[in-house]
Amino acid sequence: MKRIAPVCAAGNTYFGWNGERIAAWGEPGLSVKAGKAVNIEIRKLTEDRAGDYLHFFDVTPHSTGKDEHRCYCVCWAGEDCGGRDFTTAEKRRAVAAEYIKSGALQGYLAYIGHKVVGWCNANAKSDCYDCLSWKMFMQDIKKDEPGIRVKSVFCYAVAPEMRRKGIAAQLLSRVCDDAAEDGFDFVEAYPNRLFVSEEDDFMGAVGMYEKAGFEPFYEAGGKIIMRKNLKQRGR
Repeated sequence: MKRIAPVCAAGNTYFGWNGERIAAWGEPGLSVKAGKAVNIEIRKLTEDRAGDYLHFFDVTPHSTGKDEHRCYCVCWAGEDCGGRDFTTAEKRRAVAAEYIKSGALQGYLAYIGHKVVGWCNANAKSDCYDCLSWKMFMQDIKKDEPGIRVKSVFCYAVAPEMRRKGIAAQLLSRVCDDAAEDGFDFVEAYPNRLFVSEEDDFMGAVGMYEKAGFEPFYEAGGKIIMRKNLKQRGR
């Protein structure tokens, strides 16, 4: 039987080049109700924080327990995936470092002290139409008319010991604040319509977005596309 080399195709769920689901990384339960909320410091991912980012993915456990399944979130990036080799963790790590330097990989890191405990991948929607995960899993999502600026929230990752403490919600709040400051019209998210599993709900929970002021926009591909209008008062 031919071995299928894994790639990071949808956040923390891994697929072979033929689209077969072969592994998943145990992602955070994104409920903000369970557990006591913690105070964190949120920093935008920049080149000088690349080492912190890579180390977070180096040490954060995956549900398979296999180092070779580490994704480094390279498949959600503002970069054309054509010709890229994502077949090993080492190659994905190297691509992640390159994407951070170029600005193609964007998002926010959550810190407690000097330790990264969480990550949110958020990027300009229109910049990500050619990334691998969009091509494989987001074809049912509508593209926007020119001139409408949308910030997309693609993925969350939280250290196991820090889950269910509101970290994802705090990351989301920062995404919305910065997107408004940067002149975006909307923040858009893609939670599953129904809970599947912690591995497959890495895009966040509907309830979390509702609490943050998001509203359902439409449904497609088993997801509820939710938007927050940043131009309305009281955002």
